[in-house]
Amino acid sequence: MTCNWKDSSKEMQAYHDTEWGVPTHDDQKLFEYLVLESMQAGLSWELIIRKRETIRKCFCDFSVEKVASLNTEDIDRIMRTDDMIKSLRKVTAMISNAKAFMNVQQEFGSFDKYLWSYSNYKTICYRGHEKGIDVSKNALSELISKDLKKRGFKYIGPVIIYSYLQACGMINDHDENCPCYQNIKKLYPCITMDDRDI
Repeated sequence: MTCNWKDSSKEMQAYHDTEWGVPTHDDQKLFEYLVLESMQAGLSWELIIRKRETIRKCFCDFSVEKVASLNTEDIDRIMRTDDMIKSLRKVTAMISNAKAFMNVQQEFGSFDKYLWSYSNYKTICYRGHEKGIDVSKNALSELISKDLKKRGFKYIGPVIIYSYLQACGMINDHDENCPCYQNIKKLYPCITMDDRDI
């Protein structure tokens, strides 16, 4: 995903300019991005951004504890919500993922510590990506996806996880001509790697 996607709507541009790729260490935000990326499976990202506030409402402002406690009545309510993505499998998977997310928090102290340990708390700039090379998955996203699946997460294949790592700022995939690319490199610890490296 390169930066030419940002101009498709005002919402997409705002997301690109203020959120996408900014290193995130807040567990609630990390859970929000995970929900949004997982709900996006098979759909367009523009659709998810457009429905973001509805998804937020349905999933308790992305409170992982509240989502983990949702029951059958809550699921029915979500499925009847106007403008919500009507996928029972996805909705139930997000509740399952919230429970798995909390298990990771308990084991590591926070989901942030678990996730960012994969890059030693540094944002990765992959060689060639800043030139517009479009990558959908790599060795890192495959490694994290595999481990999350073992931990009971669903809808977290390597393509979804790659997008997730872009969103939360572990991977800086802005184009080199995008102001966000240099801002992230200036403001946050970064490391340069090849796609095959982990």
